[in-house]
Amino acid sequence: MKAATDSRDNAARLRPVVQYALLAGPLLSMLDSSIVNVAVAPIAARLHANLPTVGWTISGYLLAMGVGLTATASLARRFGTLPIYRAALVGFTLSSVACAIAPTVGALIGARVCQGLTGAALVPLAMSMLLGSGSTTRSMSPAAGILLFLGPALGPSVGGALIGAAGWRAIFLINVPIAVAAIVASLRIPPALAPGRTAGARFDPVGLMLLGTGLTLLLYGTGQGGSHGWAAAGTWTPIVLGIVLLTAYGAWARRSTHPALDLEVAQHSTSMLALLLCAVASVVTFAAVFLLPVFLQTAQHHSALAAGMALLPQGVVTGVSTVAGQRILTRITVRTTVIAGFAVLVAATAALFAIDTHTPIWITAALLAARSASIGLVITPLLTVMLKPLNTDQLADANTLFNICQRIAASLGVGVFAGWYTTVATYHGPVTALHQTALGLTALAALGATIALALPSTRNTALTHR
Repeated sequence: MKAATDSRDNAARLRPVVQYALLAGPLLSMLDSSIVNVAVAPIAARLHANLPTVGWTISGYLLAMGVGLTATASLARRFGTLPIYRAALVGFTLSSVACAIAPTVGALIGARVCQGLTGAALVPLAMSMLLGSGSTTRSMSPAAGILLFLGPALGPSVGGALIGAAGWRAIFLINVPIAVAAIVASLRIPPALAPGRTAGARFDPVGLMLLGTGLTLLLYGTGQGGSHGWAAAGTWTPIVLGIVLLTAYGAWARRSTHPALDLEVAQHSTSMLALLLCAVASVVTFAAVFLLPVFLQTAQHHSALAAGMALLPQGVVTGVSTVAGQRILTRITVRTTVIAGFAVLVAATAALFAIDTHTPIWITAALLAARSASIGLVITPLLTVMLKPLNTDQLADANTLFNICQRIAASLGVGVFAGWYTTVATYHGPVTALHQTALGLTALAALGATIALALPSTRNTALTHR
């Protein structure tokens, strides 16, 4: 009994080197999803390419991540979580080197696709090892919580600083020493932290084709909606085809013995509710994170670096709130925790009505930080709700499905609200556009708080430190 208790305690308290190994990969993956945004113009100038072509260094990465996500769970079942995580780190490192030395824009786009494919597995697999299942929950240090959510916010500011100091290739070279150190540190990850191979697991090529192609088309279409309009054939055609293929995958997975992604991890009513609320929170969060930097640059005429720096506090607050949710809310039910998170999101989003062309940038940064405080009260409890009834060998599928849900919702939210903002701004100006989109986001957050009333009233013990 004592040995079992000691084992659980050791699993709960991850050593710093292990936490680094499990956090560096996700941080780099999320950082590289946004760091290139400020490098498009310099890359176009240096590689003698036009902006739409260079734009595929961003789109190709994001679409490849969608494809990579679909294969993550299947690979983890076939070869084990830890070997796939290490292989993904190696692949991401090598593709970062290829990006840094790319002689042409075509080579750079190809290397970015490889980055996306290999980086896709890092977040869900690291999360399954960091947090464990609902019955074997592990603690997360404040530094770990901050780093895990700082990546997207750091991207524009770090990218701007690196480009100014050493040129665009530096945004990829910076990955190499961090990733190499993570590869070495990953050798210290105890195998007991990670689910091993699933006996009899097989590849599902048909399922991977349906799921990967469907998800790619859906992400591509929603991405096109914000820039080309939702009525354009280039927007709704891939969305419709993506939905058809994903529906076909759902029918295939029910009949398959070894589906590429096991959808049965979401068969519980609470799991479906957790995914729905995750989607709502992701739309409200990522749409504002996308639109406010645009407003800061176009309406208030701040630089890209200043706009990026305004995003930094929200990453810190998100990490702190995630850890605080684990420590402070041990006597509060999951339902109350999530409703409180949505209430914070409603209030902070409604406060965007106070922003105009003369609002100091620090106030905008403070409002973004206040909104991000809700994430620790919403996303982590929802993930715990989804993982709690599952077996260890189902964790990779559940974390992958949760990440896919976040990615689709975020892409849809950015596309819809960016299109709304652009249309209103054209006729009524950016301030009216910001206020109208804030109204829609506030209403959606309030809907999320209402839906959260259906969550179980169980204690939030799964979030405690042990």
